[in-house]
Amino acid sequence: MSNPHTFHIPVMGTAFSIDTPVKVAPFGISSVISLVDDTLIEQMREYYANRYRMQFEPITKYDADFRARRIEEYLNLVRHIVEDHFEKVRNSCFEMGGEITKYFEMLANNSPLKKLYKEMLATEDHDLKAELQTRLRTLMKPGSIDVNIMTKLDRTNFSSKREELGMEFSDALSALRGYAQSTLNSAIIFSAGINRRLYSYVEKFEDFYADTTGRIKKKIVLKVSDYRSALIQGRFFAKKGLWVSEFRIESGLNCGGHAFASDGYLLGPILEEFKKKRTELIETLFKMCNEALSQKQRPTLAYPPELRITAQGGIGTALEDSFLLNYYDLDGTGWASPFLLCPEVTNVDLETLHKLSRAGEDDLYLSEVSPLGVPFNNLRDTQSDTERDRRITAGRPGSACPKGHLVSNTEFTETPICTASRQYQKLKLEQLVQADLNPAEKEAEIKKVTVKSCICHDLGSAALLNNDLVRKGQTAFSAICPGPNMAYFSRIASLEEMIAHIYGRLNLLNTDKRPNMFIKELRMYVDYFCKEVQKSLPQVTKKQQAYLQEFEANMLDGINYYRGLIPKMVEETKEYRDRALEELEEHRSRLLSFIASHPSIFPQKVTT
Repeated sequence: MSNPHTFHIPVMGTAFSIDTPVKVAPFGISSVISLVDDTLIEQMREYYANRYRMQFEPITKYDADFRARRIEEYLNLVRHIVEDHFEKVRNSCFEMGGEITKYFEMLANNSPLKKLYKEMLATEDHDLKAELQTRLRTLMKPGSIDVNIMTKLDRTNFSSKREELGMEFSDALSALRGYAQSTLNSAIIFSAGINRRLYSYVEKFEDFYADTTGRIKKKIVLKVSDYRSALIQGRFFAKKGLWVSEFRIESGLNCGGHAFASDGYLLGPILEEFKKKRTELIETLFKMCNEALSQKQRPTLAYPPELRITAQGGIGTALEDSFLLNYYDLDGTGWASPFLLCPEVTNVDLETLHKLSRAGEDDLYLSEVSPLGVPFNNLRDTQSDTERDRRITAGRPGSACPKGHLVSNTEFTETPICTASRQYQKLKLEQLVQADLNPAEKEAEIKKVTVKSCICHDLGSAALLNNDLVRKGQTAFSAICPGPNMAYFSRIASLEEMIAHIYGRLNLLNTDKRPNMFIKELRMYVDYFCKEVQKSLPQVTKKQQAYLQEFEANMLDGINYYRGLIPKMVEETKEYRDRALEELEEHRSRLLSFIASHPSIFPQKVTT
């Protein structure tokens, strides 16, 4: 088995999964660390070095290549801790409450390892039992310590003399270099779209190339929204002789963090396309990869290395998980937001943890707080939002921008600044005061400016608060970015309980009326579409109209696809399938009614 478990824990924010591998990898569970915040990474490196009584030499922002070095040293430290703990788990006794027992008990019941473990337990012959225990220990594997780079976060950096540093010192390239120079044997996940200079930089590091057996020390994983994106990005790497080891398909809206809505393409039809074209995708990339390797005078591949297809975003039950794996022939699934209620796994400060456990559907919403200008899944009344509102009331809107990872705006300055910063908001609000707008328009524009929050700093606060790392003179106001699926989980759970839920041995849902994950996503897309139409009024451009009409057509195609798919969910009850079909038709009717009420944008005759 390449993976002991059928699921992984995706990246969550900058802090929530910053040390998750330390907590779960010894038990065979793979998870992902964000490489955005090197300041937080350095603080966590110091914390763990002190905790495990290891030597710590600080890497300051005045040291050469400090960002890459901080990341490299932290990842090496995490690997050391995980390997040490894993060996202790492996060598512990098979007894009730023991760590090796925990390792095997958490596996899925249909796992080959779990079946061998059950065979060992049932064996009464002492010698055979000892032989099986030795075999089980040999087959154990730790989870992978994977990392994530959000490709859009690629700030250009400057020296202490304000001189622009070379391209290789940008945020994303420095993070990649730190990972590439680490001793990890794992995967890097690229998310948020293509970054050509970042992707081109990958080919400079030997660990990303497959050896003659097809083994890759550092694998490339792409988080994608659809098949077209996967093919484009996969071809980009293949042309450099680099193999993409996994495509992680994520729902555009039914996810945590930033929501990159597709043009009305729904998750089910997207997965169907991957299922049908998987062989074609592998053959295309394999041919291109070998051509590139040959041109580089490198050994070619005898056969395609493993290419995994996984899905994540809004999965909430064992039956949904099983359906995805079996119907779409997926190699794994990602479970993120529910683990925010698992203190053994993620960093969520106590105040936010309890607020999250009480959150309902209305408390989880798609916000405009991100300075990137991308919709951002949020929890109402977080510490971050409360502090932002306090500054507005005090007449000092905006943040001091202590980290600056989201700087991108050059409207008022030559050097990019962040739209959540005090500097930008002061300049923008002064401009709006002079603008020729009526009071209602001016108020709306002011709100668009001041709603932005300092998420690159505040998303890291939970790890500082949880581990008592807030230093004198510093402030920490926690932000959090759960997916909408969080509304159906209320119980603060242990690691064993959460995994038992994933594998269907325990039910942690707070309701039996939770909508199917595909139906939930459809509802979100209809809501999003209606808002996009309203935003385009009253003067809709031809470009906007073409976009909205394509969005509409894709959603209707998706709805027709689900009409045929839902009856195939045979492991679900008839009542469940009937309710899902009923909700599907309700959302379809709402969509058609809305389209009919805007004939200037959708002049075509809508059929029912």
